[in-house]
Amino acid sequence: MQKLGQHFLNNDLVLQKIISALELEEGSTVIEIGPGRGALTIPLAAACEATRCRLVAIEKDAALASALVAEFAATTSTAEAAITAATTDVEIITGDALKLLPTAVITATKSNENYLIVGNIPYYITGKLLRVISETETKPRQCVLMVQREVAERICATPPAMNRLSASVQFWAQAKIIAAVPKKDFTPPPNVDSAVILLTKKPVAPAIDANHYYQTVRAVFAQPRKTILNNVSAIKKDAPKDELAALLKKLDIRPDDRPQDLSVAKIIALAGALWG
Repeated sequence: MQKLGQHFLNNDLVLQKIISALELEEGSTVIEIGPGRGALTIPLAAACEATRCRLVAIEKDAALASALVAEFAATTSTAEAAITAATTDVEIITGDALKLLPTAVITATKSNENYLIVGNIPYYITGKLLRVISETETKPRQCVLMVQREVAERICATPPAMNRLSASVQFWAQAKIIAAVPKKDFTPPPNVDSAVILLTKKPVAPAIDANHYYQTVRAVFAQPRKTILNNVSAIKKDAPKDELAALLKKLDIRPDDRPQDLSVAKIIALAGALWG
């Protein structure tokens, strides 16, 4: 099991806080990543039943998935099989969430775009999972994720501590930490503490092409210790530095500042200026 980075939460108060943070609505779909032994899945399924929403859990470990299937007697799928509509309120899917999530989202949003994502995320897939979520055409209304505390702090960072991860996630979501979870609350205990983050989809999509925004994020944070002007110059090699400096000043961005000083709003403005 440890090869999959599995650490099972054993604090019921934290589990209830995760469920309480989810704004469950009738007709919505909750996608759980890595249900494991079902510590969250079982009470979450009860909450979903009370709210008349659907729960889809994606588990990579086949043995754990089989145990959950027995628990719920749910429809199952494999990584190779097409995801079909569940015949019960709970569906367990066996496979890699990084590969299956885009299809699960498409299935979940066929009737409406109201879906949520929840899970105790293995540390080694956190960044990849957030990229997969950010790349979905229809973003989740909410994500409640247990992640490494240091990663949670990076996701929720604001100027002057912005970073590529916070800039990427906060483009589409408001982010905040809602619970600290010490390592002792897991079996077996991991080497680091965790935190629960709440990502809430922004009510209005930013007025910029997402590809242009992320292209700008990659460029600006390519060399975090360099100035914003130097990083922008690296991608606009044909433009004189004095012209780029003037452009930055026009956007109320100081050319000698570092990338960590940029807010999401200023990155959006810079993306619009760089890519039209």
